Amino acid sequence: MDLTLKCMETKKFQFSMARKRVKLAYIIDAAARKAAYRKIKKGLAKKLSELTTLCGTETCAVIYSPTCDYQPEVWPSAAGAQHLFSEFKALPDIERSSRMVNS
Repeated sequence: MDLTLKCMETKKFQFSMARKRVKLAYIIDAAARKAAYRKIKKGLAKKLSELTTLCGTETCAVIYSPTCDYQPEVWPSAAGAQHLFSEFKALPDIERSSRMVNS
């Protein structure tokens, strides 16, 4: 029994909560689609907040809802996003293009 305890103490047990791959497809059920939209929007805002805090960057997001509202949701605020966009537009073209990410 003493030997078993020593073996268990020396081993490192790592448990990971592996996620299943999400199948990307249009969600037909309207209620489920709205719930998924709210969940993803909340997660995106959290990631942007973490990026701002951990990396010291300024971030913003403009999100159009799936219900085709004409007023988009802006994170962190409309004034903050407008300020960030105006700062970006004020950069010289060379520096602006170096900060852009094309996927």
